[in-house]
Amino acid sequence: MKNTILTLIKESATNKKAYEALEKIYKLYDQLQYSSNIKQMAEDIYLWLHSNFDIDNVTVSLFDIERNNKENIFIEGDEFYLDDSLSFFFIVNTHTTLNAIVSFSASSQEHYEIINSQYNTIEAALFQVSPILQSGIIKKNFIESISLDSVTKVYNRHYLIENLTRHINLSKKEYKEIYFMMIGVDHFKAVIDEFDHDIGDQVLVELAKVIHTNICEFDMVARLSGDEFLVSMLSTNNEEDITRIGKNIIEDFSKVGVQVDKSGQILKKTICIGVDIYETSNSEDTFDKTIKNADIALYEAKNRGRSQFFIFKNLKAEDTIELF
Repeated sequence: MKNTILTLIKESATNKKAYEALEKIYKLYDQLQYSSNIKQMAEDIYLWLHSNFDIDNVTVSLFDIERNNKENIFIEGDEFYLDDSLSFFFIVNTHTTLNAIVSFSASSQEHYEIINSQYNTIEAALFQVSPILQSGIIKKNFIESISLDSVTKVYNRHYLIENLTRHINLSKKEYKEIYFMMIGVDHFKAVIDEFDHDIGDQVLVELAKVIHTNICEFDMVARLSGDEFLVSMLSTNNEEDITRIGKNIIEDFSKVGVQVDKSGQILKKTICIGVDIYETSNSEDTFDKTIKNADIALYEAKNRGRSQFFIFKNLKAEDTIELF
């Protein structure tokens, strides 16, 4: 592929097609240098393929060699498979545990022949931008390592607070109240004691999925420690909405089963939720204080039994918080 580019450079002085092919290659190279992240790079690759080769069906994915897992980071157009007769794919070796796969499909046999005749240009372009993609993947890995929980792939506490603060400061919307939900699995330690940490991790992954299916894209989720998740609700500050969402999460998770052995034994767990409100106009209110109060509300909910929902403001002086 490097030789392809060298050949094009030599021929470009007298060959118009070679010159045009080089122009296309370096246009993609220049564009990707301004991309801020790997997803933007994937979109720019699609736009380049679409504008230069009329390719509508594109998928860019990352393949984790260690985990044998593929993550699609960009999909445009109709679904296709790598072994389809009209498909092409290019593997970008990033020399990390993640390789990028750029795959695309022609719209017809005639279109396939046209792309095939120009595939050397596409291949050379993707080879040329491989170092940029590698840099994007390394950046993605670094950001995830400092911001995401390794098990559930939700934010950690520090990143949620940092991201939430940035969002509030940059947003044109005035947030007067922000509800925080603290979510914990009932008797989670028993899962570890009876089974193992892998089963415990599966329970947490399923809980993270349930939380995400019940909240909006503007709401943020973080795993704090153990079995506890924190949700900042930016989509609504209506207590009835918060209560409904919380109880839906409790109900939906109670229906989820985790297989614990090869015989098909299924484990079902329950959760409780504690809630407190951060008032932006109150100078004495802080995120840390609100999170602590939501945690207290969670433990009060757990003291009342399984599948309970409790709001901190309803805590009475005679209530006894037994932490366990």
